[in-house]
Amino acid sequence: MKRVALFLAMAMFALFSAGMASASEDAICYNCPPEWADWGTQLKTIEKELDIKLPHDNKNSGQTLSQLIAEKDHPVADVAYYGVSFGIKAKESGVVAPYKPAHWDDIPAGLKDSEGYWFTIHSGTIGFFVNKDALEGNPVPRSWNDLLDPRYKGMVGYLDPTSAFVGYASATAVNLAMGGSLDDFGPGIEFMKKLKKNDPIVPKQTSYARVLSGEIPILFDYDFNAYRAKYKDEANVEFVIPAEGSIIVPYVMSLVKNSEHPELGKKILDFIMSDKGQAVWANAFLKPVRASAMSKEVAAKFLPESDYARAKPIDYGKMAVVQDNFRDRYRAEVR
Repeated sequence: MKRVALFLAMAMFALFSAGMASASEDAICYNCPPEWADWGTQLKTIEKELDIKLPHDNKNSGQTLSQLIAEKDHPVADVAYYGVSFGIKAKESGVVAPYKPAHWDDIPAGLKDSEGYWFTIHSGTIGFFVNKDALEGNPVPRSWNDLLDPRYKGMVGYLDPTSAFVGYASATAVNLAMGGSLDDFGPGIEFMKKLKKNDPIVPKQTSYARVLSGEIPILFDYDFNAYRAKYKDEANVEFVIPAEGSIIVPYVMSLVKNSEHPELGKKILDFIMSDKGQAVWANAFLKPVRASAMSKEVAAKFLPESDYARAKPIDYGKMAVVQDNFRDRYRAEVR
């Protein structure tokens, strides 16, 4: 009887161990919201390909950096995703670790930290994400200045530029379009003060669903969200690159310093830079940092290159340096 009991106990332990070995491992990614940039598909793909579960996380870039700093001595996240200026600030804050993922050499020099503290995974272009059914008969705006027309009162939205990176990127785009520079945000601040008279909607979080519902008819946003709405959700929307110009913006990732699961974090970052990982971004209408991942079929759904000629890259390091100055001016003069 003792031998039978011992055999059964050993069998139960073996089954338990096998179950544990086959179970998915868990890791944490800050700022991986399923409704933004099709992170929903990427998270499912990572679980399928790597057997690593990443829970949804709806932080924005600013909230992510603040959380990483608050948790510096006891990190919770393993990897982080944010707009490029926040990636630069994360390195300065000492909350991320250097790591050069797979296909490191495919990333252009200006789109990565030389030591690997942050690196671009995809980029987008700032413009107007417009729900044409919600315009109440008004024409689709074609320029930044069009938005100051009273006919668009209560129809324009932009994410809080003191917290969400897309909000800061939009403010940077309009500032440059209005004749400002990264040393002078005056023209952009003046534009936003004028726009305030038109009662803009200023949420803190991703507002994709609010555009589809018509609650926000015109949102300062990236091209990839508008294309997703048009081609995947089949909404009556349009993406506009303003006549005065705009900017191209990279989004980056980092390995969190002293994270609980550094090896899982590295596997995730390697996968995101792989052919399969980059294809997820391309199929969601983002420009993958590895251009070879973009198929001709997907590229054909973008606006013509003549429109994209109005959108320019900028000095992203300088953009990070002046971010706090812009934030302080916005809070004092616009909010």
